[in-house]
Amino acid sequence: MPAIDKYLSYIFENGFSDLHVVPNVPVIGRLDGDLIRISTDQFDAKTLDTILYEIISVDEKDHLKKHSNVDFSYEISGVSRFRVNYYFHSGGLGATFRVIPVKIPTISELGLNESILESTQYKNGLVLVTGPTGSGKTSTLAALLNYINTNRPDHIITIEDPIEFIHSNNLKGLVSQREVGKHTKSFSSALRSALREDPDVIMVGEMRDMETIELAITAAETGHLVFASLHTNSASKTIDRLVDVFPDEGKDEIRTLLADTLRAVISQVLVKKIGGRGRLPVQEIMFVNHAVSNLIREGKSYQIEDVIQTSPNEGMLLMKNEMDRLNNEKKIGIESIY
Repeated sequence: MPAIDKYLSYIFENGFSDLHVVPNVPVIGRLDGDLIRISTDQFDAKTLDTILYEIISVDEKDHLKKHSNVDFSYEISGVSRFRVNYYFHSGGLGATFRVIPVKIPTISELGLNESILESTQYKNGLVLVTGPTGSGKTSTLAALLNYINTNRPDHIITIEDPIEFIHSNNLKGLVSQREVGKHTKSFSSALRSALREDPDVIMVGEMRDMETIELAITAAETGHLVFASLHTNSASKTIDRLVDVFPDEGKDEIRTLLADTLRAVISQVLVKKIGGRGRLPVQEIMFVNHAVSNLIREGKSYQIEDVIQTSPNEGMLLMKNEMDRLNNEKKIGIESIY
């Protein structure tokens, strides 16, 4: 058994989200957002190199040497999968492991608002799941795709870096999962290829550059339902981020394209519960109705919050209202809001 498995099994069994190992520092885990030393064990740089190199492939090792970091997935049979990042820093080689449950959770199990399932009913367009690192975006996307896979005979293509949740091909749909670096050179090249692979639904793990954003919008325009993630904290900031990627002369065009193709933005954070272990998801949900579409087209994203505020009957939620509600119900503390 690889030496690292001992610590990975421990964090999985005890509800930790992450494991951090770096030279000459005790092994650390993250529980409910906080870093905790889970062992007095620590390793010098040479020993840690041996431990970490034990579980990576030759190709991954070559990528690490060339780029000074590498992302991949790792599985302990009967325990869990993990998303892994190796990186060089001043102390040597370090690693971060993120727990990926083997079973894809449902929207209900994640504690999310059921209204976001409406985003799976579109036949085309762009749906964005956004939030900071560690906010549960990957789990939310997996739950939405699994809902489609369970209920519709659709071809779903995922483009991930790395592949995290494993989707079943024993349900109604067909799922083709591609990993950047292993099965394709980049998100943009995989997206371009996906358009020739007869997809109904495409999931882009992250829209990192202008070319990927353009291709995702093209896919949404041409009859595909596209899901993607971004590191933004609200619906209005998501619109601004997408527009700001483009040069000034292209901003009006991208606003028009987003006004026509964007279907929903689901923003989320995880906040600590009061008086117990665990964190609660808090969401902002925006569906693009006629009013929102016009605001995007006119460059008035700062007014989108007002539409969300007045549209709860359309399944929309404003994050600050949800924070206030959870605080009033004594589920989260005031420090989570400010």
